[in-house]
Amino acid sequence: MNVTYHNVYSSSLNRNMEYKVYGHQGKPVLVFPTSCGRFYQYEDCGMIGELAPYIEQGRLQVWTCDSIDEETFYADGRSADERMKRHDQYDAYISRELIPSILEQSKANNDGHAQKLLATGCSLGAYHSANVFFRHPQYFDSLIALSGLYSMNRFFGEHIPASSYFHSPLHYLSNLEDEAYLTPYRNSRIFVCTGQGAYEDLMRTETQKLKEVLHSKHVPATVDFWGHDVSHDWHWWRKQIRHYMDQLMG
Repeated sequence: MNVTYHNVYSSSLNRNMEYKVYGHQGKPVLVFPTSCGRFYQYEDCGMIGELAPYIEQGRLQVWTCDSIDEETFYADGRSADERMKRHDQYDAYISRELIPSILEQSKANNDGHAQKLLATGCSLGAYHSANVFFRHPQYFDSLIALSGLYSMNRFFGEHIPASSYFHSPLHYLSNLEDEAYLTPYRNSRIFVCTGQGAYEDLMRTETQKLKEVLHSKHVPATVDFWGHDVSHDWHWWRKQIRHYMDQLMG
């Protein structure tokens, strides 16, 4: 498997950001780590191993990016507005710097054929992947979100600050009527999953709410609730990513 490491300065964040790329061609996949996770976490936790057959066959090319959660959602001592301002900068890095670079490299690696991205992640990575998918549908046609939360309530309570509204999918999707966003959603493949076992209670609740919101907007999505033995853990996420990727790749 071809693996490359990158350390690139981000003008949006005013710091260097690291990521790795796995594979030589195929559908581009953008992976977000769990809370405060690093770009190498996905490999270390066995997820790249699960996807290895597709990567080695040239059907997937995977980019694993870094988070800055310790500067945003987990930045103790900063106000909500300060944390969300930094998260806006992270969103700018992803959407204006990293994704265009992925698209350019992917097009070159696939004989000039441009493909939209698949976004994926587990736990807080599922939130990040869903948020960028819904905020920037021009770049994506697929989402696999595993054991995620889809609102800002976990960080700011029942009454979220105005500065977090457009990063809280359950809030902004509920009021969304713009067909420029809804049509791409409806033409995408969306897979959302949570277990019903240990440490999945909040994820199960918010996954159900997301299912209801997407249904109300006539957005087709596969939303699954795995068994009561299925916990918030990499052991299950490895099974789930392979299950949904097999469906997506057909």
